[in-house]
Amino acid sequence: QAQLVESGGGLVQPGGSLRLSCVASGFDFSAGAVRWYREAPGKEREFVARFPITADDPTYADSVKGRFVISRDNAKNTAYLQMDSLKAEDTANYLCKVLVWTNDYWGQGTQVTVSS
Repeated sequence: QAQLVESGGGLVQPGGSLRLSCVASGFDFSAGAVRWYREAPGKEREFVARFPITADDPTYADSVKGRFVISRDNAKNTAYLQMDSLKAEDTANYLCKVLVWTNDYWGQGTQVTVSS
């Protein structure tokens, strides 16, 4: 059964860092493009970052550019989101998506709360 499981969220102070992980199983992770999204209460789901299948050419939302870094390790079937210089407005549930051909795989998300 195809599955994505995110982890690494938590409570962090403004200016702090977190590293999120997204572990895939049950499908060919290396054949998929990875995306991170986030959902905050009362707001629409927001695109955060994208890592394509083969090219080392990630893209980011303007709101996180220069602070977040997306990466992947196909040998471990895992995607990462390194988040630095966190702000209160980064507070959200962060979800990982992998698109393989026409199939979307989603995780349940991991909560990130930035607060002093």
